[in-house]
Formats: sequence, C-alpha cells, structure tokens
Amino acid sequence: MTTARANQGKIPATVITGFLGAGKTTMIRNLLQNADGKRIALIINEFGDLGVDGDVLKGCGAEACTEDDIIELTNGCICCTVADDFIPTMTKLLERENRPDHIIIETSGLALPQPLIAAFNWPDIRSEVTVDGVVTVVDSAAVAAGRFADDHDKVDALRVEDDNLDHESPIEELFEDQLTAADLIVLNKTDLIDASGLKAVRDEVSSRTSRKPTMIEAKNGEVAAAILLGLGVGTESDIANRKSHHEMDEAGEEHDHDEFDSFVVELGSIADPSAFIDRLKGVIAEHDVLRLKGFADVPGKPMRLLIQAVGARIDQYYDRAWGAGEKRGTRLVVIGLHDMDEAAVRAAITALV
Repeated sequence: MTTARANQGKIPATVITGFLGAGKTTMIRNLLQNADGKRIALIINEFGDLGVDGDVLKGCGAEACTEDDIIELTNGCICCTVADDFIPTMTKLLERENRPDHIIIETSGLALPQPLIAAFNWPDIRSEVTVDGVVTVVDSAAVAAGRFADDHDKVDALRVEDDNLDHESPIEELFEDQLTAADLIVLNKTDLIDASGLKAVRDEVSSRTSRKPTMIEAKNGEVAAAILLGLGVGTESDIANRKSHHEMDEAGEEHDHDEFDSFVVELGSIADPSAFIDRLKGVIAEHDVLRLKGFADVPGKPMRLLIQAVGARIDQYYDRAWGAGEKRGTRLVVIGLHDMDEAAVRAAITALV
C-alpha cells in the first residue's frame, strides 16, 4: 500500500521550520489569506518575545484561521517539549467538534524538526494525523552573505533563554538538520540578491544535505497554498532517513528516534480514587511514563471517572454515566518510550488497587 493511500482520511499537517528572520511567519500569513476555503489550525512554537508571531497571525483577518484556531506553545523549543506540550495540544485539537482540514506547525528557529516529526507516530496521533510535508524556509540573503541566519547573535541569545533546550547544536548543524528534514525548501528573499548570488545559495544549500528535496524561490514569503499544502509525503514514515546531527555520537554511530509503545491495564473497581491517583503519580515518575489515560469504576458512583495524565500532572473528572448493560471496570492506556518495562509498570499499577 502506498503512503498516500495509507494516509487517506487523516488530517494533513505541514511543519514549517527555518531560522529566526527567514520569513516563516510572513509566509504563513500569506498562506492563511489564500487558503482556498480550507479550515486551518495553526500551532506556533515561540519563546523570547512571547506572543509576537501569534499577534501578527491573529491580526491577518483570514477566515481560514480564526483566533480560536491559533495555538501558541511558549514553553520552549518544541522538539524538547514534545511529550509535555505538543502531544496534549494535538490531542485537544483532535477532540474538537469542528476539526480542521489542515494543521500548520511553525517551529521556533532552534527546533530540530526530527523529534517533532517522530511525535506523529505517537499512538494517539498516528491514526488521526499525517505529516503532509516539512517545509524549510531559508534566508537567501543571509546565506549569500556567508551566514545561516540574518542575526546569529539573536539566535544564540534565544538559545540561552530557553531553559528547556536539551540540545546545543552549532548553528551550522541546525541549518543542515532543518534542510535534511525538508520535503520542500523555500529560498526566500531572492529579491535581495542577484542571479550569481542565487546560484551560490542554491549550491550552498544543496551541499548541506545528501537528500535532494524540491527547492523553490520566493520573495516576501509569497508561495501559493497549492504548493505548500497537499505534498502528501507522510514524512513520519520516512523519519529514519532524516537523521539529525544530534542523533549521531562522536563515533558516527546512529541512534534511533524515540519510538512509542502503549499497552492497556485493566483493573477492578477503585474504592478510594484520591489515594489511587496519589500513588499513581509515584508509578509514573518511577517508570518515566509519558502519558496515561482511561477511566475507572468507583463503587457507588453512577458515572465513570475519567483519568488523564501527562507526566506527573493528572486530571480526573466524572465524564458520563455507565450505560445500561455496560460492563463496569477500570481500563487505563499507558504510553511510554519503546524501551519502557511493560511488565514492571503493569505490576506497579495493579498493586495500587
């Protein structure tokens, strides 16, 4: 089965990456104003000058993307806060009654695209969403001048400000990682350089990645929606071919991207839900459980107790009445990295009852 056929029915998501000043926000603004009737949800990852990109895009007046459709993640570099920030945001987005036709994710200039792409293989997401394509925006004028970003000092300052950043890749390596992840490279600001400068930029960009994604030219971020959307790549299935520098050790050995496993724990009734939740936090912390969700049967209660955990943060509330003839019980889905000790986690949760 081809990737395109396998992804039919899933919501397509486009990841837009590139250094600070490359023109990502301008390009997205143009896209939203010319979205051909598509309902678009936009996730913006920024920090430092909080709210700047969001305010710019909220003010564009595009019917395709209302203020409610714009979500800002301001807890640091998105590739370092996938489990705590991005995954819950995507889950809530998918739970909406009016789901979007397309999701656009604008990463910060420091983000490694690879961990974000890998997150689309998360059990809750992979059946609902596919990465339509990764678009990397390049500041052509900066590259022509021998730089990777217009202001290297500002990029480095943002790196220092982000407490959650767990990678310290040199700017040159980040540039190459963004190109390596791309399905489409947009050489922006081509109006600021001449023909010979543009050729030099093309040669430089091509030399930075062994993959040869499509490369187009643009000025003022003006790229048609028909070009940016509908690539139909399913990039999450090709993530193993887009390794970043961060995934290589000094000996040049490759490390696999984190992959996620899930399993179900079924229990009987929970007589004391408050105590159960408190002890469950300890199990989550001890075994590095990334996500836990499900419902519990509380004796004497006509409704089931919904349990949602992201890391050590657990939400609980009674969501609906048990149906007539519905078998009562407790059923929890546990999600963690592929090397999680399922037997140990299962035993620890079972012992709480």
